[in-house]
Amino acid sequence: MKTTVRAVFLVSVLFAIGNSSSAQSSAVDWGPLSFLLGDWVGEGSGQPGQGSGGSSFSLDLQKRVMVRKNWARYPATKDRPAFLHEDLMITYHDSEKEPFKAIYFDSEGHVVHYVIQVSASENSIRFLSEASPGSPRYRLTYFKTGPNRMNLKFEIAPPGKPDSFSTYITAEIRRKE
Repeated sequence: MKTTVRAVFLVSVLFAIGNSSSAQSSAVDWGPLSFLLGDWVGEGSGQPGQGSGGSSFSLDLQKRVMVRKNWARYPATKDRPAFLHEDLMITYHDSEKEPFKAIYFDSEGHVVHYVIQVSASENSIRFLSEASPGSPRYRLTYFKTGPNRMNLKFEIAPPGKPDSFSTYITAEIRRKE
């Protein structure tokens, strides 16, 4: 019995070591998305009104995923009270043959699945949600405007018109010093 337990333990250890070395050798190349990394602040406007906010992009899980934490604060207007929007987005890469993907969650209860498109110049990154009948479609684009500056554009297409995007929010953001 002791010999069987030892053999199972030894096989388990060898399996874990083998998986560990192969996982490390297939690290994600974040090159095209790496300019997003860091802490960002900015101001923007759009349908929710004039607001301010910030984002942080960091690598996590031994650099296997990129995590964006985001917040936007909107002051009270005559039509509505002040409010805070918060969201979390996790970007990942299934394989070198597939595009980067992301899943998004926010404080309003939205869950959005994105496919990521990087421009040929690598100066813009577009998060495009899947088209789904009866649901809006979302497009979030970051435009690199300098080494520490970006513009952001968030667009929504109504249900049934997946390519009829209208701008919902625009913002200018800068890397925190």
